Amino acid sequence: MREARRVTLRVAIVFLLAFVSFNQLFADDDTILYETFDESFSGRWIVSEKEDYKGEWKHEKSKGHDDYGLLVSEPAKKYAIVKELDEPVSLKDGIVLQFETRLQNGLECGGAYLKYLRPQDAGWVPKGFDSESPYSIMFGPDKCGTTNKVHFILKHKNPKSGEYVEHHLKFPPSVPHDKLTHVYTAILKSDNELQILVDGEEKKKANFLTSDDFEPPCTT
Repeated sequence: MREARRVTLRVAIVFLLAFVSFNQLFADDDTILYETFDESFSGRWIVSEKEDYKGEWKHEKSKGHDDYGLLVSEPAKKYAIVKELDEPVSLKDGIVLQFETRLQNGLECGGAYLKYLRPQDAGWVPKGFDSESPYSIMFGPDKCGTTNKVHFILKHKNPKSGEYVEHHLKFPPSVPHDKLTHVYTAILKSDNELQILVDGEEKKKANFLTSDDFEPPCTT
């Protein structure tokens, strides 16, 4: 990996039970996409039309707040929405992904995930997005039963086999137990280091190359 750039990415595919808006971690020229959802997402973001994702997105104010955002309107539904970048972004230089979510009715079983998808020539279209769509990063809170974690997966191409392998972060931080707004940040650095922040506070530091932090560790 080369020298890291400060890049803030606001691409989201969000599933299940979450009120979502987006805030900026770094205000500089390297920002790729910044979305507040102050305005309607219609015509700007693309909602998946797959059968499994029938939850209806709404553009509304968060309960008790004046800020608008994406609101999932029904419990026990799956939701997916996609924003295409103008051009693919390499992860080798380092990248920052950040999003803000408020589980205003709590979270019994579900998650709010951001996925950074691979280029469309990898085999997906926005309206046809589903869980099988090829991605590079999956990140966000996940809580159900004994599961309580800020999930992080890097899907990396093995340079020897040519196959894409999921690398799961070991011992991820837990999800805050409240109905307040929280900001989730993943900082991928060019030296193979990962930082996970919740509300700007570092909760986890890891290295993609070590088996202490990832299962399996990445290869370069």
